[in-house]
Amino acid sequence: MNITLRQLTYFRALVQHRNFGRAAEAVHVSQPALSVQIREMEQMLGATLVERRTRDVVPTPFGRLVLSQAEKILAEMQVLTEIARWNEGLAGELRLGLIPTIAPFLLPAALAAIRAEDIGLNIQVQEAHTARLIEDLKAGRLDAAVVALPLDPDTDLEVEPLFEDRFLLAGSEAGMAALGGRGESLRPSEIGPARLMLLEDGHCLTDQALEVCGRGRGHAQINMGASSLATLTRLVAAGFGLTLLPELALDTEGRGLTLRRFAAPEPCRTIALLRRRATPDDGWFRALARILSETGQGLVATTRPQKPAISSVPG
Repeated sequence: MNITLRQLTYFRALVQHRNFGRAAEAVHVSQPALSVQIREMEQMLGATLVERRTRDVVPTPFGRLVLSQAEKILAEMQVLTEIARWNEGLAGELRLGLIPTIAPFLLPAALAAIRAEDIGLNIQVQEAHTARLIEDLKAGRLDAAVVALPLDPDTDLEVEPLFEDRFLLAGSEAGMAALGGRGESLRPSEIGPARLMLLEDGHCLTDQALEVCGRGRGHAQINMGASSLATLTRLVAAGFGLTLLPELALDTEGRGLTLRRFAAPEPCRTIALLRRRATPDDGWFRALARILSETGQGLVATTRPQKPAISSVPG
């Protein structure tokens, strides 16, 4: 028996896409070529791997067993590939993912800092929601991802917290004035739901803001229609409600808005760096985490009120 890694890859793609045409497109081969490899694999194993239906393909019970082993083998091959790539630390190529509510604000300064340490590093950046980044990270399409905590526990991932990104209340001047004397002591849970505007479903920032404000996702009065922070802040600036804006976005998206900090303890999100535990780490992950942490902390520090210097009085 001589089953190849190519056949295992084709079979995994077929199960994932449940269609020969889509699977062939995903692995960049023709549909006949993929079909031939699957049939050869079935002949060598002596059993059918998938049920071929009119518009669907599903694995047989035997096929599910084979898939489980195939995924283990392909994962080990991915580790071998990464050992070769990372044998000199943070060098060569870095495939980095970031969520949309972090990427535009952290990335420019972070890339400059990374290149300052390794001018020859080829950096490929992907911007996507958290679920997609984790999926691509586990599949080996990304080396690391920058997301916001909390996440569901996952033993396959190593999580390195980077810095704290606090939320501010943002709105038009009139919208803030309507808060009256409560403005300086207002807690997020006291914001009327009818006045709250958030990003559309799928953004983790929306989930974090809802949790901070003590609201449920299904609350009918909360407007969750904006597709980006840029759209959201422009709507809020025009008087269409209030929102929670992270410190990281203040320099870019805070212009034209009236901003107020919440009373201590200020609500916040924790920005973190992820990698697969199976990925070899001879220092590249720690180096990357240090650069991102220092960059992020520097950016948010510029938005925070400066504590008055303590001067000593001669006795």
